[in-house]
Amino acid sequence: MKKEKSCGAVVYRMDGTDLEVLLIKHKNGGHWAFPKGHVEKKETESETALREIKEETGLKVELDTGFRKMVTYSPKPNVMKDVIYFAAKAKKDHARPQPEEVLEICWKVPEEALPLITYATDREVLQAFLEYLRPSQEK
Repeated sequence: MKKEKSCGAVVYRMDGTDLEVLLIKHKNGGHWAFPKGHVEKKETESETALREIKEETGLKVELDTGFRKMVTYSPKPNVMKDVIYFAAKAKKDHARPQPEEVLEICWKVPEEALPLITYATDREVLQAFLEYLRPSQEK
């Protein structure tokens, strides 16, 4: 069994009082999810997440490793893949899709994002992220 590892993040911004999350439509498969990609050489998980977000969206973000959620699945026979997601606050909100990998990018409030996200595991990541953020929003 071959092991693969990718890292990414739930990228978010505040639009006034509304929380919005960034979704990307991946060229490979056409599914809606979060920015992520393979760990390269001796990168740390954080370095991979920051690089992939920048590559796929053009955004610089502030990574919050206090939120860390892992999803494991099999993308093809005899391959198990771990995907580590962090939280990441966008420093600017003007995202641009990387044409080689991303078909579309959009900012959505969580209620609109959830039904758009293709895979249940990614919806669970968003739910966990919202739970993680909730205590700081109640202060």
